[in-house]
Amino acid sequence: MTPGELLADSLDRVAEHVEAVLDGLDVEALTHRPEPGANTIGWLVWHLTRVYDDHVAAAAGREQVHVASGYAERLGLPFDAADTGFGHSSDEVAAVRVPADLLGDYFREVHRAMRPWVHGLDAADLDRVVDERWDPPVTLGVRLVSVADDCAQHAGQAAYVRGLLGR
Repeated sequence: MTPGELLADSLDRVAEHVEAVLDGLDVEALTHRPEPGANTIGWLVWHLTRVYDDHVAAAAGREQVHVASGYAERLGLPFDAADTGFGHSSDEVAAVRVPADLLGDYFREVHRAMRPWVHGLDAADLDRVVDERWDPPVTLGVRLVSVADDCAQHAGQAAYVRGLLGR
């Protein structure tokens, strides 16, 4: 297994979790908060998709699906197109009221756009520095592991909140 195949497999697993967590949910369920101030399923899926789209597109030198395919407008959210959700307030989390099919479409399009590029990476690619704002500078390998980890954690959180629905 190549490093690209390994990273693509980890993102495929995130895709499976996202599909499962969104399946059959309406906007009310997507915006349910298990307690005041908690993140919602909808916000978690939107945020993990934005991170995936933003970080991998930047590393690949591509335009984000969010902008290129019009999701910045189609999702109807009151955020700047560059917003990925980092540091969102409780009110901003509550503002994410998007139907499951549209959230799923956005995630699937990001995954379809980025997966082939990730899959084709080799070991030498992963040593390329992609962000010099950190000490030490961030390599492509570190960035992609971070994306896969962040997405997996948020998909798991969304699955947990889904498990609380109806209790």
